[in-house]
Amino acid sequence: MKRTTRLLALFAVLGLVLAACGGDSTETTTAPTETTGGTETTAPATTAGPSTTEMMAHPIGLVFDIGGRGDQSFNDSAAAGLDKAETDFGILPSEASANADGSDREELLNLLAGDGNELVFGVGFLFADPMLAVATANPDVNFAIVDSVVDAPNVAGLVFAEEQGSFLVGAAAALKSTTGKIGFIGGVEIDLIKKFEAGFVAGALAVNPDIEIEIQYVTQPPDFAGFNDPASGKVIAQSMFEGGADIVYHAAGGTGAGLFQAAKEYSEANDTKVWAIGVDSDQYNTAGADVQEYILTSMLKRVDVAVYNTIQAHLEGTFTGGPNVFDLSVDGVGYSTTGGFVDDIVDQLEELKAKIVSGEIVVPTTVEG
Repeated sequence: MKRTTRLLALFAVLGLVLAACGGDSTETTTAPTETTGGTETTAPATTAGPSTTEMMAHPIGLVFDIGGRGDQSFNDSAAAGLDKAETDFGILPSEASANADGSDREELLNLLAGDGNELVFGVGFLFADPMLAVATANPDVNFAIVDSVVDAPNVAGLVFAEEQGSFLVGAAAALKSTTGKIGFIGGVEIDLIKKFEAGFVAGALAVNPDIEIEIQYVTQPPDFAGFNDPASGKVIAQSMFEGGADIVYHAAGGTGAGLFQAAKEYSEANDTKVWAIGVDSDQYNTAGADVQEYILTSMLKRVDVAVYNTIQAHLEGTFTGGPNVFDLSVDGVGYSTTGGFVDDIVDQLEELKAKIVSGEIVVPTTVEG
């Protein structure tokens, strides 16, 4: 049973404002699964964990970034890992969401650490400085941060090869485009999102060196509103479609909902078919039914797997601080096939995936020029 209600009551007392942003068990547990490359994959591999009886008393806390549960993307993927761990391990989860400007990240981490949680997650690189402070002050609590590495022995950095998964959806876009023009929408122009852009561009050019790629970012740092601005996402996507792009990929969190709506409206208004590519979660499954038929694929960033496996490692006593990398070799990133829209090119995508895993293709993490 979640302790969210209890935490909310405590937040009210403190005046905080929350907004959307080893055992001997014979039971074998597995990580969350997604449909990738036409097959059902489990990644990374997990081992037998402690029994439910042994784990009932283990409280685990997680702080979502701006947008919280329901962003249909990054935060929801983390939530899926927490939920599966609750089901499989019987943990007692607590969760909270950073407020609209993210100013309460450190307060929420402190609150969860002080509330008896043995392991506390921060979902997003913007938790780095707050987590360093809180982890240093709480050396007996384990922490984990998504998309960053913090220099503290009790903090696991959960980092991903976003460029590798983006390479594959870039290749998919180039293979499926009929106009020879595609687009990329980034939420905020920072190094992390540039990795998505670099991989997407490299994958598209590997398939079609002559393809035209339009790039646009919603905001520039320190303005991080670009990760939760569907209205702007819709306007940018409409402009791209009107300019001849027929497939647009977003790495923009909740802003991507605007892309999906733009693909639907443009297609219906012009008696044609343009496509969106989702990110982080399999957005065919998380977006509304009215836009599903316009989501070609999604770049899967398996935050759910990272959260789940980190919880399991903590329960088994194998938790380690420092970087933990999730790449194509462990299916930490990938692409979705839900909807069947890329079934005809799966063989080509899998061939490219194999070349990346073997090292024959090295995907860039930065954008040239």
